[in-house]
Amino acid sequence: MLARLPWPLPALLAWGLAWLLFVLLLRTGLGAVVALALASAAGVVLSVLGPTWWRRLIIGLGFPLSALLAGGLALPAWGWLLPLALLALIYPLNAWRDAPLFPTPADALNDLPGVAPLEPGSRVLDAGCGLGHGLQALRQAYPLAELHGIEWSWPLRFLCARRCPWTQVVRGDIWKADWSGYDLVYLFQRPESMPRAIAKARAELKPGAWLVSLEFEAVGLTPVAKLEGAQGKPVWVYRLR
Repeated sequence: MLARLPWPLPALLAWGLAWLLFVLLLRTGLGAVVALALASAAGVVLSVLGPTWWRRLIIGLGFPLSALLAGGLALPAWGWLLPLALLALIYPLNAWRDAPLFPTPADALNDLPGVAPLEPGSRVLDAGCGLGHGLQALRQAYPLAELHGIEWSWPLRFLCARRCPWTQVVRGDIWKADWSGYDLVYLFQRPESMPRAIAKARAELKPGAWLVSLEFEAVGLTPVAKLEGAQGKPVWVYRLR
């Protein structure tokens, strides 16, 4: 996969594909603005495969910036704002306070049922589900659970719903959503977001419910277990009492 290639190959391939699409669109007779928008959209979609937010920006903005430097495009002044608008759609500004897009490794949660068992039909929430990697890992760990996902970015929510048709994915703010009806809430956030997650879990999760955080510890809660997840990312498991 593109995301597994050594850097900067993912960026170079994404830029090359965007340029190829741009040239092909121009040859079909599309206007330069429309061709730029569609090729930039392709680059932005590919940017979600970058492992860090900085690399995602490099992938997403690489094509339009190179087109600008190349010159020769008869675009109105506002035409160059299209790539930024596309980035804002996939990465809304408020989402950058949390985790813009941290994919969960495929086998990261396989050992979770051994320390956090759930009854069939238990309700599980992936808070900030992105493209659905966490939901897929949760389904692998809990095949009989009722899975739910919340994602603020509507393009990511749309893509996640298509990748995970067996679950319920809604667009929403994970901090405004009600967690009280879930038996387990899964997070892969940033360290800066964890105090807010702890406060919300304490306020809303019912006694006996589980809070699971990939990689980042919920300081202030006593973990039931710390599992060694995939790619060296620990899985912190907490139970509300």
